[in-house]
Amino acid sequence: MKLYHYGPLQNVPDGIELASADEILPRTDFLTHQRTGSPALHSDLFRYKMLEKSENTIWADTDAYCMKAFKTSNGHFYGWESDKHINGGVLGLPADSETLRALLEYTEDEFAIPSWYGEEYVRELEEARDAGNPVHASEQPWGVWGPHAVTHFLHQTGEAKYALPQEGLYPFTFKDRRMMLKRNFDVAPYVTKNTYSIHLYGRRMRARLVEKEGGAPHNKSLLGKLLIKHDIDPAKAPLPMPRAAQKLAENGPIPASDRIGRGQKNLTDLADRFGSDKGSTKHRYTELYQMLFLPFRERDINFLEMGLLIGGPEHGIDKDRKTEDLPSIRMWLEYFAKAKIHGLDVSDFSWFEHERFKFFRCDMDTRANIAEASGAMPSMDIVIDDASHASHHQQNAFLELFPRLKSGGLYVVEDLRWQPKMMEKSGITKTADMFQGYQVDGVFTHNDPDVQDQFNALRKDISGCFVFQAGFNKKKRDQVAVIHKR
Repeated sequence: MKLYHYGPLQNVPDGIELASADEILPRTDFLTHQRTGSPALHSDLFRYKMLEKSENTIWADTDAYCMKAFKTSNGHFYGWESDKHINGGVLGLPADSETLRALLEYTEDEFAIPSWYGEEYVRELEEARDAGNPVHASEQPWGVWGPHAVTHFLHQTGEAKYALPQEGLYPFTFKDRRMMLKRNFDVAPYVTKNTYSIHLYGRRMRARLVEKEGGAPHNKSLLGKLLIKHDIDPAKAPLPMPRAAQKLAENGPIPASDRIGRGQKNLTDLADRFGSDKGSTKHRYTELYQMLFLPFRERDINFLEMGLLIGGPEHGIDKDRKTEDLPSIRMWLEYFAKAKIHGLDVSDFSWFEHERFKFFRCDMDTRANIAEASGAMPSMDIVIDDASHASHHQQNAFLELFPRLKSGGLYVVEDLRWQPKMMEKSGITKTADMFQGYQVDGVFTHNDPDVQDQFNALRKDISGCFVFQAGFNKKKRDQVAVIHKR
């Protein structure tokens, strides 16, 4: 393995060959992305020139964790990162590759106009060029010389046929990268026997670790387990705090850890302790719930949560997956010391035993399934829908369970802004739009007249309805709805 570098390096592992990066691409005129300051453009150009000058070589970003040896019989070695892009984080192209030649030719012109962002963007760049203000690559979209160019030219040359499936090199997508920091998260559906490496999305992952994880991953997360496996102590090489984060830490909001233990028992403290995404590390729902649920805390109530652990069929994972944790249920049991907690999920959690907990297994795809499961439940004081987030599942549940909610009870629907593509029905009215419309007009509107009528029939029992945006920031999309029953 050869590590290219521009300056002195320390703590290089044994067995690594060091090589001067100037041999491939001199550091003069270092290309950086204007918005982020990232050296991605220089890195993209470097790997193409390295492949041009080297034989039997595969480039790998330093944030690619190798699971097994990279092997290729034809010199092609790259993989799909999503259903749209082939990434070049790990990239092997033979010397006679038409894609490699096209990439080298394209990147010779720092003002080249990419055709892969559509005709409208091409016209915009052409007009700027003709006006004497050509747009440099550093001002163009992130990835213009990287995965977007790689994907375009691989398709153009027909060499995309050699790309490995997503599990090969990018088992976690950019959007799913946080799963690598999730405690007790089952990675088996992602990381398989066909996985060569795991892309860690270094820049974003480092920022996440510093800003949300205290500088190091939890030892029960995938990254934490890898550190233990390789006997790596993150404290010996602490991650530097980004300048913006450092300034924020000095003059802005204090971290959630500084509040732990202050005042009454707090849901955010419990969420962070048990690893629930409802806490400060992600959605921050518990900030709202602390205010809403505090009057219920010492009462003998019935509480129901639907959707008990992230990573079910809504993420393409089999409903019969192995489950080993119940972070939010553990949180509710501690917070509501006298409550009877009920859990509903399409996966099996019957292994969890507690005198105040009862589990119901249910596929929410039909109202009949929900009616059958809820028929064995008492009337609820609080219901939280954190299940698949598919619109029809949310609406099925509300129509079945809101009538069974006690007077004065609260019904919460989480994650309104995200619906799973593989489960969402085409053209269905979004749950967020329904409740937002009700707030404005006092009427529910739905593309299915029967569903619309059934929702409107419940209006007399609604005391109040509130919709909150992601992070409680009005500039963002609707994220959680709270409905109070008369």
